[in-house]
Order: sequence, then structure tokens, then C-alpha cells
Amino acid sequence: MINITLPDGSVRQYEKGTSAMDVAMSISEGLARNVLSASVNGEVWDASRPIESDASVTLHTWRDDDGKATFWHSSAHLMAEALEALYPGIKLGIGPAIDKGFYYDVDAGDYTFTPADLPKIEAKMKELAKTKSAYVRKDVSKADAIQYFTEKGDEYKLELIDGLEDGSITFYTQGNFTDLCRGPHIPHTGSIKAVKCMSIAGAYWRGDEKRQQMTRIYGVSFPKQKELTEYLELLEEAKKRDHRKLGQELELFMFSEKVGAGLPIWLPKGTQLRERLQGFLREEQEKRGYQMVITPHIGHKNLYETSGHYAKYGEDSFQPIQTPREGEEFLLKPMNCPHHCEIFANRPHSYKELPIRLAEFGTVYRYEQSGELHGLSRVRGFTQDDAHIFCTQDQVKGEFLNVLDLTKTVLNKMGFENYTAQISLRDPEKPEKYIGTNENWDAAEAAIIEATNEVDLETVTALGEAAFYGPKLDFMIKDALGRSWQLGTIQVDYNLPDRFELEYIGSDNSAHRPVMIHRAPFGSMERFISILIEHTGGKFPLWLAPDQFAILPIADRLNDHCKQIEIELAKHDIRGFIDSRTEKIGKKIRDTELKKVPFMLIVGDNEKESNTVSVRRQGQGVVGTMTIEEFVSHFKTLL
Repeated sequence: MINITLPDGSVRQYEKGTSAMDVAMSISEGLARNVLSASVNGEVWDASRPIESDASVTLHTWRDDDGKATFWHSSAHLMAEALEALYPGIKLGIGPAIDKGFYYDVDAGDYTFTPADLPKIEAKMKELAKTKSAYVRKDVSKADAIQYFTEKGDEYKLELIDGLEDGSITFYTQGNFTDLCRGPHIPHTGSIKAVKCMSIAGAYWRGDEKRQQMTRIYGVSFPKQKELTEYLELLEEAKKRDHRKLGQELELFMFSEKVGAGLPIWLPKGTQLRERLQGFLREEQEKRGYQMVITPHIGHKNLYETSGHYAKYGEDSFQPIQTPREGEEFLLKPMNCPHHCEIFANRPHSYKELPIRLAEFGTVYRYEQSGELHGLSRVRGFTQDDAHIFCTQDQVKGEFLNVLDLTKTVLNKMGFENYTAQISLRDPEKPEKYIGTNENWDAAEAAIIEATNEVDLETVTALGEAAFYGPKLDFMIKDALGRSWQLGTIQVDYNLPDRFELEYIGSDNSAHRPVMIHRAPFGSMERFISILIEHTGGKFPLWLAPDQFAILPIADRLNDHCKQIEIELAKHDIRGFIDSRTEKIGKKIRDTELKKVPFMLIVGDNEKESNTVSVRRQGQGVVGTMTIEEFVSHFKTLL
């Protein structure tokens, strides 16, 4: 007999060789019908895989991320089976689960996939799913694996096998299809009730632009047709909220090929939006003792070699800038922190001065691949709402708590009320990914965990997600459509102060290393604004809207009177514009609705005579007729 420990801490005894599915069945048949995979001692397994010794077991269903990942990975295998059946001779690359669905990369040879192929692939997947074929795991030797794919003529699988150790290789078979895979998979194909092939794209084999370009077919699947229908409706709503579309319609930002891909240009209205966001954060920072600084957009290559950023980001950065001086090289700055370290090192410091909080809206540059660029959310030049706090060891927890409070203030002000915090720690099995001593890492990780335990904050822990120089706390928000995004981050760093040999004089009159806390509540202005646009659908909070009102005169003869109204509202710091076009009032109202301006103030002859305006609220219709004083009072109650 073996002991199985369940998530609630209870322990049950089963015969050796039992499976997670057997455990589920012993609890309830209903649970067993919904089990997709299981974690056994922290590793995700097939639910049918035998357990040979005492273990901790967690069952995964569609309701949790590991269950979804298993479902979508299995769906990718189903897609591959359908592709081989429909297009004999194609060669398969890889087919992983992704955040929403799955894909499979294929070398189509002489065949060219088009969107017209997608319905055929869908239909074949549904046909194969109905066979309820079991996903069967089999251990194979490296020699047998090589022989199988040599006979099949699939060089991509052979290349993958070449990097695997003998004794660690497994095949999975369902129906007439066998694939190289470490798993896990759902029990059988019958669980896949609804499938949609979403799109076709190009992808270089193993992400290398010098290698073969594959065809990547994206899909999504669900255990119920209703869930697929709801998902597709959500996608349609997401298209309407796409920040690239709304950004153009609302005249917030633009891109120019002449300026360069991935380098956003902020238009006047977008600049107003961005400046107000920065003004809000600047004011909050000043309350908390931050000092603003400005650093150059470039730095000597040696600066980033010292910090470790060149070794880490060198390949993703723009190439070094050669100066006329022999051997002198500069880089477009990939991070602000090395510059802030130099500010701290500029003069001696006493422990009495600490903490020192330096903040900057600093623009940084990274050379993202052209295929990865996406509106404002993935760019090559972006501005971080960056700050670095230099403090003593004893001050770390208190400063971390202060930053937590600031970050929560920012998210709540922006209307992001649904969020969790991810404690991102190092991967203990891959120490080569990180710089610094184990002692420093232990201290930094302990500081984050202790601080989050003291506040009312929902957290999850993710191993291997730390920055290369220290652990961090990432805020994961959900937008109005239920999508998850990573926004603000807080990082505790014992390593950069070591690399830059930063010092302060302690109360014992000896030199000590400060601890460095990195902090960015927005993350980057560009990405944050892209998420804010999609979260609000372009209907920004009243305090943030670039234009808070539009005055709509019904005739040109009223333009001068409307100008006086605009001047009066400006005295109360209420901003907007006059639509003085020679258009019918109905068209002006429709156009202003599309621009998502919060208030429309309609002025006709009667309004001029009574010194009033007819007030409409965006998306809500007529509010009523008000004097300017009444409108100002009404407006301010909504801020």
C-alpha cells in the first residue's frame, strides 16, 4: 500500500500502482469524469499514470490552469493527427499549449495553407475526437525513437530527439497518430467537444530566422460548445476594444515606418493622457518622499557590462554605437537602474540619509523582433515609471510595504480592482540564470514573503520567474473582459549594489552595502496605456479623458457664444473643444459619441438666451438643461 496526500492534508491509502484517476474515482464518479490530469509531487502527470510510492496528489480539471494546459496540449495532438490525415507528407514541428489554446508548427512542403483550410481541419478534429481514442504514454529508447522518425522522414522530430537523454524519451499515441512528447495528456479525445481553428501564421523553426519557416496553425478547444461560443463572443468584443484600433480613432498615438517600427509617436490627445497619468503618479510619489531625476538615453557599454544587463539583454538590444574615439562604444539604455546606481555613488552617504528614493520616467530601448511587435503593448522604445530605493537591511520590509501601498493606490485609481500578486522566485535547479550569492537571494526572497504576509493581498508563488538580479512581486490584473495582464512590479535586489560597489556609512562608522528596491507601478507607460484603453474601451475615467466635454453649437452664429463657455469652463480646469463644423447637430452628436467624449454641451438659440447648455452624457443620453455653474458643480461630483 502507498499513502496519497490530498490538497486538504488528508491521507488515504491505495494499492501501489494506483493512478490519480483511481483516486478521483474513490472520491466521486462525478469528479473522475472531470479530471484532466494531476500533479504528483508537484509534477503534472497523466491521470492514468501509475503511482508507485507515497505521493502528494492534486487533481486538475478544466477549472484550473494546469487542467486547461493539459486539455489544450492534447488538442494540439488531435490537430496534428487531423493534419496528417488530410495532408499526407507534411512534417511536424512542435505543438504546445499556449495562454489561450494551442498551435502546431508544420512544414507543409509544396502545399500552401490558407484560411480556407481551417474549416476542413476543424471538421476532421471533431470527427477524430468522437472516436474517444485514449492518449497512451510509452517509454522508448533513444535508438527506437530515432528509428521511428527516420522511417517517417521527419527531420524536425529527429533534431528534437538529438537533444534528449536516453531513458527520458516518451511517445504518446491516440488513434493512428504517434508523437514525440513528454506529456501529460487528458484521458481520451472524447473530452474535446468544441474546436475552432483560429488563424495561420509563419514561424521560424525553433525561433531562428536562419532556419526553415514553418506554418503555424492556431486553435482553441473547450469541453462544451457553449464555452466556445462565449469565447468567440469575447473575442469580438476584444476586437472592438483593440487599443491599436481605438488609438487611431481617438487620435492618441501613431507609428511611422520612416521613424521606425516599434517606436510610438504620441499625438496631442495621447500626450495629454500620458502626462496626466504621470502627473498623478508624480504627485503620489512626492507624498512618499521620492526625488525625481533624469538620466541620458544612452550609456557607455561598460556601464551595462558592470550591471550585467549587457550579458543578459545584449542580444535583444540595439547594436553598440561606435564613436570616433577608437574602442569607445555606447548603448541605447536597456534599463534605468545602472544610471540610478551611479547617482547614488556620486557622493558619500550616511545611514541617516537612507532611504533614498530616486524616481524617473525613463525611456529605454530593446530590439524586439519585428514579428513580436504589437501596437503599444510590445515596442522597441518605452518609458518606465521607474524608481529605485536605496535603503538599509532593516528598512527593506518597511519600504516594500510602502511600495505595496503605492501600487495598490495606483491600480485602484485606474479601476483595476481584480488583481493578484505573483511572488516570483528563482529556480533552485537553474542557478546559472542568476547573479549574486545564495545568502543575498535568501534574504531578498524572505523580505518579499514576510511583507506580503503582513497585508491583505492575494498572492501566488512562481518559481523561476525572478529577475536575474533578484526576486520580485508582479501584479497580475484582470481587465473588463476577464483577461489577465502583468502590470506593476517590485523587486528586491542585493546584487546591483555589490556590482557597483555602493556604500553608505553606518552608525558604527563603517561602510555597508545598501539594499536596492526596484519599483514600477505602471510597468511601462506604453503597455499600461494599451491595457487601459482596452479595459475601458476608450471611455477613460473622467479625470483622465483628454477631452472632458465637446460644445456643439447648432449653428455657426453661436460659435462666439460657445467660445465664452469654453473659456469659463477652462477657469475650473475642465477641458474640451468646440465642434464648429458646419454640420447638422445629429451628425455632431454621433461623431462625438464615437470619440467617447464624456459630456456634450449642446447650444441653441434658447440656450444662448437663458445662458444654459443642454447636457448629454456619453453612452447615456440627455442629462438635462443646466447653467454653466450647475454643470461645473455636477461635473465635480463625478471626479
